[in-house]
Amino acid sequence: MSTSEYSRDVIGELDSGVERIAATLSALDDADLRAPSALPGWSRAHVAVHIARNADSLSNLLEWARTGEEIPQYPSIERRNADIEAGAGRNAAELVEDVRATAARFGELARGLPEDARDFTVRAMPGFAHPAWYAILRRWHEVEAHHVDLAAGYGPADWPDSYVGWAVRGTLADAAALPRERLLGLAGYRITVTDLDESAVFGDASGAEASGTGRAVLAWLSGRSDGAGVTLRPDGPSPEVPPWPHAPAGFPSA
Repeated sequence: MSTSEYSRDVIGELDSGVERIAATLSALDDADLRAPSALPGWSRAHVAVHIARNADSLSNLLEWARTGEEIPQYPSIERRNADIEAGAGRNAAELVEDVRATAARFGELARGLPEDARDFTVRAMPGFAHPAWYAILRRWHEVEAHHVDLAAGYGPADWPDSYVGWAVRGTLADAAALPRERLLGLAGYRITVTDLDESAVFGDASGAEASGTGRAVLAWLSGRSDGAGVTLRPDGPSPEVPPWPHAPAGFPSA
């Protein structure tokens, strides 16, 4: 199966992930929604709005690929932030409707993306280029990681195995391609995923090692844990990890 074909199979995973988010949000009252999320400065409602606006933004990239007319992921970072702030005062029912409706539109566009548009090159807001089909995989990160960020009972232990397997492999490959100065505390480390027979070296090997299951390593490298379940050699404090997710390695720049 090609990577682009695999990304189309992920659409069903996204549908299930969004329904899990909707169930989490539906169980929250107004006070819960205004309480802090796991993301500094954002309430749980802010995170929910971001999940919806992200679906809109990635839909923009699919429309760009479908029509050939450039549509940026977001008009600007200022507009992105303003839209999130504007929607964060809504109640749970309104937030659930927004999350579901925007996800449904993204899914419709993804399923209907013409064959000749799948490899069309688009650009992410941070500036890196990727084929249109990769927007589907980017959305998988957003749905699963930000569900954890709601800090409402869903954690890395709840991630689907299919997501963990794909995401930890991609994270290792993408992080290993970063220049040394952007690796932060990972520079010199070898990271081994004990249950998936995967490993990567970050920069020039120094003898430092980190190992753990795919779930533990992904939670750590994505900033969704403090490194619980990851064994360090030599023993010591968990090294600082670079901001995640990373630009995908292997795609030519636009």
